[in-house]
Amino acid sequence: MSGSPPENINGFAGIIGACACMRQLFGLIGKVAETDTTILIQGESGTGKELVARAIHQQGPRRENPFVPVNCGAIPAELLESELFGHEKGAFTHAIRTRIGRFELAHGGTVFLDEISEMSPMLQVKLLRVLQEREFERVGGTQTIKSDFRVVAATNRCLEDEMRQGRFREDLFYRLNVIPVAVPPLRERQADIPLLTEHFIRIFTADKGREISG
Repeated sequence: MSGSPPENINGFAGIIGACACMRQLFGLIGKVAETDTTILIQGESGTGKELVARAIHQQGPRRENPFVPVNCGAIPAELLESELFGHEKGAFTHAIRTRIGRFELAHGGTVFLDEISEMSPMLQVKLLRVLQEREFERVGGTQTIKSDFRVVAATNRCLEDEMRQGRFREDLFYRLNVIPVAVPPLRERQADIPLLTEHFIRIFTADKGREISG
């Protein structure tokens, strides 16, 4: 059920945790999943921001449709536009066929834009239009394409600082930061370390087909 409380007291929607800050996070996930607003997840590297994004998608009304992740920091800037918007045949060298972008692939579902702070100023402008109008053109194309998807973004940086230093657009920040979700680092949830250890041991033993004792 959308927004339902966690059945496992040691976790929620695949996220392991039982301490107070994680229970608070699980409650927030359940609430925001029921909405269709844009979410900005903030947290240090390795805190599980994509797990949180997937949980929001899986608990919401779009869960039967695609969850499409894009790591904006892992794709070269010159390729990220084509990755998001797609491109037409002949749009640039080596564009030998039309390619569907992530925004089209996510129709009906959720696009997860990880490390959003790495996006170039030019792409920030284009993303702002997508958020405002839910339409775009493929690279090298003139046909306007409409796609219905939810945007969940994530960052390991303070976007307010990036904004003040002129590296991130203020209007885009406020479009993304409709509902902020903070993911606590492990040092703030040390009581969960035994649960996490047990969880990863179970994964290891399942992969290796053996048990670890002691």
